[in-house]
Amino acid sequence: MNQIKDGLIPEHIGVILDGNRRWATKLAMPAWKGHRSGADKVDALVDWCLDLGVKTITLYAFSTENFSRSSSEVEGLMRLFDEKLASFAADERVHKDKVHIKIIGRLGLLPQSTQRLARAAEEATAGYDRHYLNIALAYGGRAELVDATKRIAAEVQAGKFAVESIDEALIEDHLYTYYLPKQEPDLIIRTSGEERTSGFLLWQGAYSELCFSDVFWPDFRRIDLWRAVRIYQRRKRRFGL
Repeated sequence: MNQIKDGLIPEHIGVILDGNRRWATKLAMPAWKGHRSGADKVDALVDWCLDLGVKTITLYAFSTENFSRSSSEVEGLMRLFDEKLASFAADERVHKDKVHIKIIGRLGLLPQSTQRLARAAEEATAGYDRHYLNIALAYGGRAELVDATKRIAAEVQAGKFAVESIDEALIEDHLYTYYLPKQEPDLIIRTSGEERTSGFLLWQGAYSELCFSDVFWPDFRRIDLWRAVRIYQRRKRRFGL
C-alpha cells in the first residue's frame, strides 16, 4: 500500500473470476464449495476496491459458454447469483457509497428468479453514480458485439440514422456498458494462472493493461489486488504513441 497509495489508481478495474472448481479439487471438496467460496470473496473484493477509490468494477462471473456445464452445476450457480444479487441490493455499504449495480449480458438466458433479482438490484441503486458495480452474467464479448450490431441495424432500418454515420462512438452507445462514465477498464485481472481474456469486454478492453494472477479466485487476497495495481502503475501506457 505504501508503494501504490501515491500513484495513479485505476478508475475502472475488470476481474475475471476464475479457478473456483480447481480450488475445490485441490482441497478435495465438491465444486459447489469452490463456487460458494468464490461468491463470498466477491464481497471482499468490492470492499477492497472501494477502499482504494476505484470508481468502476466489472466482474466476469458467468459466460454464455458456461451454460454447457452440467445442469446441477449451472442450477447451483444460479442459486448463488440469486443470493448475491439479493445481498447486494440490501448491502449497507452499497447504499452508503452510492454504488450503481448493473447486470450485463444476455439476461433473457437466465432463470426468471435471477432476472427478477437483477432488476431489483438495479432499481434499488439506479440513482447512484459515485461507483459502479457491473456483474457480467450470461455474458460473451462476441455476443455483446452481435447484439450491438443488431440494435444499430434495426435503427438504421427505422431511419434513425444513415449507415455512413456509424462510428466508434455510436457502437459504444450500443454496448452493454453504454451507461458507464468510463467504459474501458484501465486494468483487467484474471485469476487462476490462465493467461487469456476469454472474450471479456472485447471492445472495451482493447487497450486495458492485463494482469494474470496465479492464485485461484477463492484464494485472492487484498495484497494480490494491490500487487496488480502496482503492476499497472509501473507500466508505460502509450496507446500507440
